[in-house]
Amino acid sequence: MARRCAVTGKGVQTGNNVSHSNIKSKRRFLPNLQVTSLMSEALNRTVRVRLSTHGLRTVEHMGGIDAFLMQTPNTKLPPELRKIKRLVVKAGDSVAA
Repeated sequence: MARRCAVTGKGVQTGNNVSHSNIKSKRRFLPNLQVTSLMSEALNRTVRVRLSTHGLRTVEHMGGIDAFLMQTPNTKLPPELRKIKRLVVKAGDSVAA
């Protein structure tokens, strides 16, 4: 599983550990990823997504996972969120009919 946020695209960065004597060794800066369950009102169930904390704030700011998916174009979504978006759109169509 890649260490990448599904919403913001944040991933691993590299840099140096610098000691007191100025010796440099490689290190990795990992994003703060959390596996969270977000309630989808269109699907009437929870959806488990691996997001960074910044991505989670973005989803909540836009009004929840359903609103976020509907406002975001498919080209900007990773495959796992596109699949959830298809399910949300399908559920929305069946409720409207």
